[in-house]
Amino acid sequence: MNFRRKVLEKFRSFNGPLIDVRSPGEYYKGHMPNSINIPLFDNDERSIIGKIFKKEGREKAVIEGLKFFEKKMELFLDNLFLKIESHKIITEKNNNDLQVRIYCSRGGMRSQSIAWLLEKYKFNTITLKGGYKTYRRWTLDSFSKKWNIVIVGGKTGTGKTRLLSLLEKYEKQTIDLEGLACHRGSTFGGLGMKEQPSNEQFENKIAEKLNSFKSINKIFVEAESANIGKCKIPHEFFNQMKSSPRIEILRSESNRLDELINTYSVFKQEELIECVLRIKKRLGPQRTKIALESIKEEKWDLVCKSVLDYYDKCYEYEKVGKENIKLLDLTDKKYDYKILEIINNVL
Repeated sequence: MNFRRKVLEKFRSFNGPLIDVRSPGEYYKGHMPNSINIPLFDNDERSIIGKIFKKEGREKAVIEGLKFFEKKMELFLDNLFLKIESHKIITEKNNNDLQVRIYCSRGGMRSQSIAWLLEKYKFNTITLKGGYKTYRRWTLDSFSKKWNIVIVGGKTGTGKTRLLSLLEKYEKQTIDLEGLACHRGSTFGGLGMKEQPSNEQFENKIAEKLNSFKSINKIFVEAESANIGKCKIPHEFFNQMKSSPRIEILRSESNRLDELINTYSVFKQEELIECVLRIKKRLGPQRTKIALESIKEEKWDLVCKSVLDYYDKCYEYEKVGKENIKLLDLTDKKYDYKILEIINNVL
């Protein structure tokens, strides 16, 4: 673990653009943050080369790869040089100060061949030993470390995410898992959000956040179920969350309704109806009918009331067996710096 960390830290310490030369499919599945994908081979080409490697061996696969690259070398280099020049302009660095950082899957031929080629053009380069697999092992190792987590819990509409944003504003260590997953966790969670990342990239984002923290300081994390949309919280980290001390936010029903109305009334009726229909079996026919009719009539308080009971029961079930819970009554309170003092008194 220490060896991998040192290899990665050294690679990251250099100043220069971070180039991922893997295929677009590999990049989408997971990549180092702030990396630029300039693929040596597209998805189909990579697949063809892989099949040749398995059936006919390494030499034939390399020859096929060279044939693919020969057709697009000029375009590839133009794109690569453009990205390097853009980085130089932004950072105001010249070639001597730049170290073009390149990685592929395992630190093999793809990254090494591009590094060799750039060196012919007088660029300084460095490749990541072990490639993206080194980075992934570092990511997974991050979740096994002991973290000083404080869970921020509370029923739907208590403003947990807003509280996390406030804590971050005042330089507290926070992880907004819903923000990283691009999903709020409920059936309505995807409304107004970007496309969710792959689960692997979600893990990478969490690891990057953790890496920026001091492990002895408290890390505030919102209470979540194991899955946030299609993203799954890493098992080791989730286990730590389950056993961590917890702040339980209490707010009046009026406060909670205001929070939900402000969040969800801005969306199209068709989108809200679709969300309600996804949980109609759980809501039951009566509450489903009230919710659907209220959406059409824009009676937002009735819409929210019709689903709150369901989500409250889910939350109470999720909380069963939890210990070390400290209550924090924020009814009618403004989310500002004064809340920080209240939290400090509770912890």
